[in-house]
Amino acid sequence: MEPFHVNGKMDGKKLASAIAVPVLGGAAVGWLANRDAQKKFQRLEKPGFAPPPAAFPIAWNILYATMGFARYRAGMRKRDKGMEDSFPSYDVQLGLNFLWSFLFFRWRLRGTALVEMTILLGAIALTAERFYKEDKAAGMLMAPYMGWVLYALALNAAIWKKNDWK
Repeated sequence: MEPFHVNGKMDGKKLASAIAVPVLGGAAVGWLANRDAQKKFQRLEKPGFAPPPAAFPIAWNILYATMGFARYRAGMRKRDKGMEDSFPSYDVQLGLNFLWSFLFFRWRLRGTALVEMTILLGAIALTAERFYKEDKAAGMLMAPYMGWVLYALALNAAIWKKNDWK
């Protein structure tokens, strides 16, 4: 089985677009939301389970590419069924994902970011379920993203507690 082929077909433009939207969108949001925020972030008290700062861009690029690939696979299955390949839950979770960076880094609303991330986790789970109905591999590809966001939720909560609850 070739992973980029769904039902024996591959659409290179759809694949590139599905991956480019979250990867490039995430890069743009990261640049806009995190400008000048990294120095302030480094000064925050963080829990012992916080990863080194270099881990974040590596992890997010992999996760964005993986979620885009999942979107491509699920969309190709849906399109093969003669249906429109839209997934509103995917669009919502991606928008929430991008919003979180502004809440946490740019606007320093860490409590609000925590609540928003909880909603994001639900939107990811819903998207994974919808993808799984169309293509089991697409649904499973969302699992690492869900795991990372769950970890990020704990990290967000710990940073908020250590810094803003004083």
